[in-house]
Formats: sequence, structure tokens, C-alpha cells
Amino acid sequence: MVQEKNNEGNQISRRSFLTTGATAAAGFMIVPRHVLGGKGHIAPSDRLRVAGIGVGGKGESDIAEFAKGPADIVVLCDVDDNRAANSVKRFPKAKYYKDFREMLDKEHKNIDAVSVSTPDHQHAVAAMAAMQLGKHVYVQKPLTHDIYEARMLTEAAKKYKVVTQMGNQGASGDGVRQLMEWYNAGLIGDVHTVYCWTNRPVWPQGLPWPTATAEIPKGLDWDLWLGTAPKKDFVNKLVPFNWRGWWDYGTGALGDMGCHIVEPPFRVLGLGYPTSAEASVGSVYVDEFKQGYFPDSCPPSSHVIMNFKGKAGDIKLHWMDGGIQPARPEELGPNERMGDGGNGAIFIGTKGKMMCGTYGMYPSLLPSSRNAEAKVAQTIARVPEGHYLQWVNACIAGYGKKELSAPFDIAGPLTETILMGNLAIRSYDVRKPKASGSGFDYPGRYIKLLWDGPNMKITNFDDANQFVKRSYRDGWTLGK
Repeated sequence: MVQEKNNEGNQISRRSFLTTGATAAAGFMIVPRHVLGGKGHIAPSDRLRVAGIGVGGKGESDIAEFAKGPADIVVLCDVDDNRAANSVKRFPKAKYYKDFREMLDKEHKNIDAVSVSTPDHQHAVAAMAAMQLGKHVYVQKPLTHDIYEARMLTEAAKKYKVVTQMGNQGASGDGVRQLMEWYNAGLIGDVHTVYCWTNRPVWPQGLPWPTATAEIPKGLDWDLWLGTAPKKDFVNKLVPFNWRGWWDYGTGALGDMGCHIVEPPFRVLGLGYPTSAEASVGSVYVDEFKQGYFPDSCPPSSHVIMNFKGKAGDIKLHWMDGGIQPARPEELGPNERMGDGGNGAIFIGTKGKMMCGTYGMYPSLLPSSRNAEAKVAQTIARVPEGHYLQWVNACIAGYGKKELSAPFDIAGPLTETILMGNLAIRSYDVRKPKASGSGFDYPGRYIKLLWDGPNMKITNFDDANQFVKRSYRDGWTLGK
């Protein structure tokens, strides 16, 4: 899919997503590898040879899913031997490395594809290095840590002609397709407002960086774990999970859950770049008299409002995290579950409303009695093989041969939108000394940030642009 411009702003084309699946269902001829050749082309008669970068936790489950299909896990790479232990045991024939750069240098002729499931700050550099070698890539959500990185990976996927997929599994689910069919049939009219929310974070946020250092655990290469991030001493309880709450490494609740919750409205409504964003965040108090200022840490809660140009008019999308939720729709019964309980999305249109949970699950028209009355034909092909096998099969078929649910030309713009919300959150805490010399001003608060999407730039508050693209630590670059 490609981004298209019309007189109402940038939209994501849904032509290929709306196909009936004839292409995906079509058979193929068995062709020897040497006939196809070249980057991005793997013979349909072969199994996919996959290397995993980050193979503990979610990375462990990712490669296990690939292995259920016509894929062989031939190389493992992780900076932490302890986290990698289960995968090493499960795939004893796979070679093992700690540095993905060394792994790609030595093994690129022995692999066809790479799965990246590292902390967010390492996604882009690992994926770009693999794509530049002509390797297909599967990258966990969010696709990248920065807006700039997302744009670069999206462009690289086309340049190097590789098969790509982001790890937002709901994109292959039935729920988002049901929502699209209802919306396309006009059951709720033109959507003008969307509410998205999550009960996360479930990790610490709104904290000062720990002052006490700790001994690096045996088996963890801390310098490689830091990667692109600034050099810091190891501290307890940062790995393997709590890094999500620190801007140097993670992307907070929005980065973690936005690709699962914002994805349905982004896809259903064909959203492109937002035109503006504004945010408010929860405060942290270190004692009863002093408010904390911890810009290195994501806030404990936030509310972001982003505006988009829709085909039928402006669309306002609300994001809420840290337990903040929108008001319950009047059409929802007092004991009916909103979303999936802790997470969800509500679409408000000119003729009605609809709702879903995480991944687009539990799609429902509101009031729920409308679900039994709605008779809408299935027009969008489902993905019976699931998100993981869809990517494996597409890699085997070769670039451009099969449809995918979250290729980078969809996942990239979605990630940019998610990270635009984080840009607004981080801009809220930009502070400068007052001219009087006493106290601070916060010029990013209480304003609407105007976003030039094609050029990746805030046009009315330049200090916010520092969050579009970060500087890497010496020795790290985004590609060659």
C-alpha cells in the first residue's frame, strides 16, 4: 500500500487490504532458488531460514510461532544469555551470537529473514541492517523508537524490496475486518471522534533515574544492551521489562499499546499523518510540597488529542492511558463491558457508534442490540493462517507476491502517528528558566502543536522537534 494525497489530506490507501484474497489464495509454481535469485526473493520450494534478534520474552514466542510453519530458526542473537536460554534450548542447532552486527556479518548468506524483538531503542538499527542485506524483516511493535526511524524503515522496505511485517497481531484478526465492513456499509455514518484508552503502564513511570548502581548480571552485555542509547551505569530492575518507562529505551504506554488499540481506527478510517496534537499528563509529587520533574521518565498517565483530515471532514482521536477512560457511551448498558475492560476504542459517527477491545477484538455496534440486526456481507478476506504464518508465507513467495496485514507501508505511518502522540507528551515537559531568573516556564504546555507530516516537523514550537529524531551513541548508525 502507498500513501496518497487528496484534497482532504493524506490518506492510507485501502485498495489492497480490501481485496477478496484471491491473490493470497492463489497457488504458485515450484521454482528453483537459482531461477529467482537476488535480494528479497526466496524460492517457493524452500523453507524460510530465520534469525532472531532478541530471543527472550516476546522474541522467544515470536520465533516459536514462525517455527510452526515452513520456517527454520537457524541463528539466535541476544545480549542476555539468561533471557536467551529457553530459545537456545528449544533450537539447539541454531548458532548463537550476542551482537547482531557480528551475526549479520557472518551469517547473512545463511539466512533469509530476521525477526527483531529487542527493546524499542534498538528496533530500527537492527531492522535497517538486515534490510540492507536484502533480508525480510518482522519487527515487534512499535516499529521504531523515533518518528524519523519509522519513515526511514518504511522507505527502506521499498528500496530493498523485502517483505515486512510489524508485530501488531490484531492487524490480522477478524475484529478489525468486521469493523471495516460495518463502517464501509455506512452503519455508523461518518466518524468524527474516536476514543482510545489503556490501563497501562503496568511498569514504573514518573520516576527519577536511580542514583544507586548495581552489579551487571552475569551473561548480560550491558554495553550492547544500551546500544544506541546514552552510556549509563547499570541499575537494578531496568531489565528485562521496566525499560519501557524510560524515554532513552522505551516509548511508554502509548508506544506499547497504541499499535494494538489505535490500529483499528487508523485502518478503518484510512488515517494518514495527524495535522496537530496536544497533550496533558499526570503530575508526580515527591512530597506534599514539591512537584517532581522527571523528563527522563514517561509520565504516570496522559491524555493526547490528535486531529486528522478525514474524507468526510475532520477527525479527532483521543488517547488516554494510566487508567484514564472516556465517559461511557449512553448506548452502553450500565453493566456492559466497555472495550475489553482495561483497553478499547470507541468510534463516534454521525449515525451511530461502534466499539472494540485490544487488537480490535470484541467488535460491537452500540447499542449491542444492533449486532443482531446488522446484516452486512463479508467483503474483506480474513487471514486464517494468522499474523506470523502470513509473513512466513509472504517471504517464501517473494517481495510483492502476497498481501500482508502490517507491512511497513502501513505499520510505518501508524507508528509515526503513535510516536507523534509521544512527541506531544514529551513537549509538555520542556522547560526553560523564566526571564526573571526565578522558576521555570513550560512553553510546550497548553498549546496545540501543528504537525507538517510529510516533512516531519512541528511548525509552531521548534523545541518539540528534538523528539522527532534522537542522536545515537558513538559507534551506532541507522544503516550504512
